Amino acid sequence: MKWDPTKYSQFGNFRDRPFFDLTARVTAASPRQVVDLGCGPGNLTATLAERWPDADVLGLDSSTSMLERAAVATEGLPGLRFAEADIAQWMPGEATDIVVSNAALQWVPHHRQLLPRWLAGLKPGAWIAFQVPGNFSAPSHALMRELADSPRWAERLAGVLRHDDAVAEPGEYLEMMLDAGYTADAWETTYQQVLHGDQAVLEWVRGTALVPVMAALKGTEAAEFEADYAQLLLAAYPQGRHGTVFPFRRIFAVGQKGPKADT
Repeated sequence: MKWDPTKYSQFGNFRDRPFFDLTARVTAASPRQVVDLGCGPGNLTATLAERWPDADVLGLDSSTSMLERAAVATEGLPGLRFAEADIAQWMPGEATDIVVSNAALQWVPHHRQLLPRWLAGLKPGAWIAFQVPGNFSAPSHALMRELADSPRWAERLAGVLRHDDAVAEPGEYLEMMLDAGYTADAWETTYQQVLHGDQAVLEWVRGTALVPVMAALKGTEAAEFEADYAQLLLAAYPQGRHGTVFPFRRIFAVGQKGPKADT
């Protein structure tokens, strides 16, 4: 998939809020290394470098276009660097004190199998904090899947969109952390966002959820799918007096690893 940093950042104020709600729960004072898994355009990773100026802050992402934007947007900020990587292959090192992942793990198949490895690999006292979307059953996603499964698109889009295995519920993430010896917290928040414009929800999903579909279709096919999907969205999210209300459910988990047990 090819990511568009400009489109992704279009609703920055809305998309960034869960990140700050997440990282506010991390109370580490002076970490040596902070790793942002799936850093995207890097603007939020930069806030980690500003918060912990003495730390080595590393942003990892698989998108070259996102990393190019990150390098330009954060140039000159000491202690901050970026690298291209598949976060599914990443493991914490001895210096890793904080791991943050903001709206990225849903793109990693089987991340629920990866998390126990990361939890085990972190040293005592280290933190992990992540958030993922919890809106896969919302009309914005359900209607996209229904259209993709229709006779017109089923063959072209088979296997493109995930749902049931994309993320876990808060309780499952909490149990993973507790089982690994962490002091942990997991919760969910649904932000009632007011979007503006005639195709407000379509503009929103163009930056994220719709990206795999547009990557699988070309030219007139992509335009046809998007036009049909846009009509479904208009019916599901009618515009009101103040704009279009778009519920945005997110799932959060934060934990700090406890001391190593005596043997």
